[in-house]
Amino acid sequence: MANKNSLPLIGILGVAVIGSTIAVATNAIKTTNDEYGFFDPIVDVRTLIDGLYVDETEVDKLQLGAINGMIDELNDPYTTFVPKLDTEKFSRDLTGEYVGIGAEVQIRDGWLTISSPLDGSPSWKAGVMADDRVIAIDGESTEGQTIDDAIDRLIGEPNTKVVITVERGAETLDIEITRGHIKVQAVKGFMRLEGDGAWEHLIDVDRNIGYIRLTQFTPKAALEIAVAINNAEKSHMLDGLILDLRFNPGGLLDEAVKIADMFLDEGTIVSTKGRVFDERVVKAHKKNTITDMPLVVLVNGQSASASEVLSGALSDHDRAVVVGTRSFGKGSVQTVRNLESGAGVLKITEQYYYLPSGRLLHRRDDSTTWGVDPTPGYYVPVTNEELGEMLMARRAQEVISHTEANETVDIANTDAVLESLQDPQLTAAVRVMQHRIDTGVFEPVGIEANAPDDVALAELNALRAQEKRMLRELTRLYKRVEAVEGGVDEELAKENPKDFWDDDLELEGGQVVIRDKDGNIITTLNITGENLERWLIDADVEKVQEVESDS
Repeated sequence: MANKNSLPLIGILGVAVIGSTIAVATNAIKTTNDEYGFFDPIVDVRTLIDGLYVDETEVDKLQLGAINGMIDELNDPYTTFVPKLDTEKFSRDLTGEYVGIGAEVQIRDGWLTISSPLDGSPSWKAGVMADDRVIAIDGESTEGQTIDDAIDRLIGEPNTKVVITVERGAETLDIEITRGHIKVQAVKGFMRLEGDGAWEHLIDVDRNIGYIRLTQFTPKAALEIAVAINNAEKSHMLDGLILDLRFNPGGLLDEAVKIADMFLDEGTIVSTKGRVFDERVVKAHKKNTITDMPLVVLVNGQSASASEVLSGALSDHDRAVVVGTRSFGKGSVQTVRNLESGAGVLKITEQYYYLPSGRLLHRRDDSTTWGVDPTPGYYVPVTNEELGEMLMARRAQEVISHTEANETVDIANTDAVLESLQDPQLTAAVRVMQHRIDTGVFEPVGIEANAPDDVALAELNALRAQEKRMLRELTRLYKRVEAVEGGVDEELAKENPKDFWDDDLELEGGQVVIRDKDGNIITTLNITGENLERWLIDADVEKVQEVESDS
């Protein structure tokens, strides 16, 4: 059993984090550059390796290495190549749709274990329960297998059967499940209800405040939000809505645009621009717009991409108050392009997002602002301990069988609900919305006084803490180097090929002269600091034995 401060590693069958907003295209862009000279040295190297390399080589691995080498040079973590063998899994990750049994799983004590069946899924209908230990799939043991291996055996064709053998307490049961189409539920509430474990969305019954948590922008996410709002309003007309985008890594841009359009009746939602693409401006429409419902949006440092498009649009148009912390700053658009050779697909960054204000969403190394900030005065940070408690409470709500524990919470008592959820940011959002409904104005009630500079200061302090951790690690590394040096001949230890000069020398104000192979001076660089040696360590240079003089 996980302790209070550690979270189990959870895998969802057929679903992974989508850290980008993605458009899907079927054909690769045709290049206007018809010069094949680029490939000549690559072909030459391949030919030499194939003909002369000391060991046998695998062509597929060489090819993949060449492709990934080009992609690595872009220094863009969001541009990736997916080989043909992995495209099916990539599609599941992208859409949140697959054919399988429909259950969240984890590896616990070396065995595949059910975290929770998904709502209405084949596993739920077959009687699979949370904490069932799956000891075999179709008679083959799962002991020591990875989650990916187990998922590959549980997914399959529609209407085919799979038998899982589970240990439940002292019982061992064979459960036959008919695989079916699974759509991962991206729209959630704050607490499970009795029975089938459906989500409750009305977080304050007295003031008719709704709550919707969107975990990713999957196909039809906008429709699912509309249905959730409609279901909540069947018993109570909502007087306010809290939209929780925390920990939402993104997904499909069109879904974010549709949700923004639900609450905006005019103006720009988002614009995109790229090197080879004209600017595209997406506008809101008046039709079917919800204009009279106050909105509070929750974001944090794990709200990325499409989450930032949606929250940024609502914030820029003063349509919603944003509560929480600064978002991630992932404002680039990836498109999935099929390779004409059929070797796989390329998810490639083609454009950047810009908010209605015109500001770039994306965080670059030299960015001072990025992403979406909380509305001034509504910055609500959480400590690591608070975050751990909140995630544990949230995780409990994901498990359908947790409905029994929820019976002890009076769902009509908002204070009791908030206490059980242990979520300071959600509590702040509810207090703000309650005050808005009671007084007609938004004010940061129940939130510690703060200013816009506090957001930037928090980012600075986080970077400083990261810097200190790295320096501590370097100190440990230096000690290990010294220890190992003590066991090596003293003269040999001094011959460090990456120790270019005595550390006591002061080089600031000096010069670096770059010559070509014939001795001709190419350029002269002024040394403006004391960090030159550090940067040369990874450069394509080596120390010569004798220092030449220009005199």
